[in-house]
Amino acid sequence: MGGCRFAVAALVATCAGLSAQEVMLSDGGVVRLFASDAAILEAQETRKDIACTVTPDKPALGFDLKFHAGYDVAIPLKDLAGTDNLLTMVFRVVPEGRPEEPTYFSQRTNVPRIDNDAKGDALLHGSFDLGEGKYHVSWLMRDRAERICSFNWDAEASLPVRDRQMALDIPAGAVRASQKEPFQEEPPVEREQRDGPLTIKVIVNFAPQDSNSAALQPLDTGALVSILRSIAREPRINTFSIVAFNMQEQRVIYRQREASQIDFPALGDALKTLNLGTVDFRQLAQKHADSEFLCGLMTREIKEEQGNPDAVIIAGPKVTFDDPGAQDALKQLGEVKVPVYYMNYNLNPQTNPWRDAIGSVVRSFKGVEFTISRPRDLFFAWTEIMSRIVKSKFGRTAGGSPSSQ
Repeated sequence: MGGCRFAVAALVATCAGLSAQEVMLSDGGVVRLFASDAAILEAQETRKDIACTVTPDKPALGFDLKFHAGYDVAIPLKDLAGTDNLLTMVFRVVPEGRPEEPTYFSQRTNVPRIDNDAKGDALLHGSFDLGEGKYHVSWLMRDRAERICSFNWDAEASLPVRDRQMALDIPAGAVRASQKEPFQEEPPVEREQRDGPLTIKVIVNFAPQDSNSAALQPLDTGALVSILRSIAREPRINTFSIVAFNMQEQRVIYRQREASQIDFPALGDALKTLNLGTVDFRQLAQKHADSEFLCGLMTREIKEEQGNPDAVIIAGPKVTFDDPGAQDALKQLGEVKVPVYYMNYNLNPQTNPWRDAIGSVVRSFKGVEFTISRPRDLFFAWTEIMSRIVKSKFGRTAGGSPSSQ
């Protein structure tokens, strides 16, 4: 059994970094396929020369406001037994009513040597992004011996009626490769000047939903980066200041001051320094270390802020302290001159509906809290926040200093 587990682990590890498919580039508008592959895709036939089970994923909207689709493939290890092998997957996605616009993807996965008596399944996964619409997927996989597994399915990506006003980050009918790098550079945005430039400060707690987790999970990273990208893409904001911190390590990880755009690659590099699996002995020795760190951070970055931003936005998962006195201390920070908004990233608000430590700070600052549990929450919360920021800015311009309001 040990050999079986090793074979499964090795194959899954080989595929893990390749779950996002690569788009096959065309040559003069024509994608070059092997004649046999093209024939199988055109024939829409289901073959199982290699025994495999393909399970399509229903397209789901992500926090990045794209529909994520894909599939899982289970292959009995006994069907892959023998010397090293190579699995090649080729598939196409065609929007309904537009057969002349297929998008082709490919992926290759190296298979290590597998014992003849190996039991269990090898598990593979593939993913791609869609805009709203209906699609047909034709998929095949072949090995070096030209054994084929093929499958076909339909997929539909659609928003509920109540969410139709949401502006997605991918056009209807579009098919794209899934993004492999969450911290890739954001394309330039043409900034508006009609209401005067806006300056925003963003404070983000890059931490997992589970405070006891030893790693920042991809889902959590993706959601927090999506919040930042929503802010970065706002054309009415001209200047950004970013403070990224981690509550578990009680330290500021990254800082960017008064920039015209957020430096996502630099932020990604800074997050690589996180080491959530260890605890500093000095933190254990300090009874109120958590609350003192958070109180000091909020005091420096908001109460004593000298840059006079038009708003401060705090984002991240809930922060809870075991010490009941700490929560009370955080409520005493008092008012601030700048509007404060808290985008509380909380996937399961029903399990913990109570206000957290950051929420207590925001309430002390007379700020506004928004719960971000689903992609729609992010869209509508950010729309509301921008409306409030513009209204606040216009009021100061029309009515004089903040103290006169």
